[in-house]
Amino acid sequence: MHQEKIKKYYDQLASTYDENRFSNTYGRYINAQERNFLTSFFHEHKRLNKTLDLGCGTGRLLDFATSGVDFSEEMLSQAKAKYPYKNLLAGNITEIPFENESLDCIFSFHVIMHQDKEITQQFLSESWQKLKPNGFLIFDFPVKRRRKNHTSTESWHAYNSFDAEEIKFLFRDQWTIIETRGVLFFPVHRIPKYLRWLFLPLDNLLCRTFLKKWASYQIIVLQKVQ
Repeated sequence: MHQEKIKKYYDQLASTYDENRFSNTYGRYINAQERNFLTSFFHEHKRLNKTLDLGCGTGRLLDFATSGVDFSEEMLSQAKAKYPYKNLLAGNITEIPFENESLDCIFSFHVIMHQDKEITQQFLSESWQKLKPNGFLIFDFPVKRRRKNHTSTESWHAYNSFDAEEIKFLFRDQWTIIETRGVLFFPVHRIPKYLRWLFLPLDNLLCRTFLKKWASYQIIVLQKVQ
């Protein structure tokens, strides 16, 4: 039932998702940080041929991937309009529609924040199955120390937060942590809109240092252990 509520929410939101979420200064700020990270990662790891955007939505980050998967057909239809030549499939984070050991890298943004620990653990296990030996899994999650209050009207929306140790406990000995990176060190929603872009370069810099522990979100890069 929980997953059906999420699917219905995104089906209804699909046609206006890009405009509502990423056309404003706050959304563009987050988008710039995430794209900065992915650009850096894939520049360093140039030999990753089969890359999956898991929870690709309307295709915001599909230019970094060869394939995309989403459980909302409405979101997928938006993505297909932008990327008709991409391999875009219906599926979800616990049932990825690819053969085992067929992918070099999976990345998933703004997805785990909606999931509880049980689903997150299933996601980690399923991703491990689908990745080739030494493949990479990248995802983000809200950082616990910055999530004091949850204000969403939905009981699931961005409800779940973690810290790196909890993630490490969930995957046990299946993965090695390669890198972590912060997103949104500054409380951007409190900064005047016309000033936000001035903070972005410094935000990117601080989110690479030990201060990333105090960012709102954390990106984690895991490598599959055989």
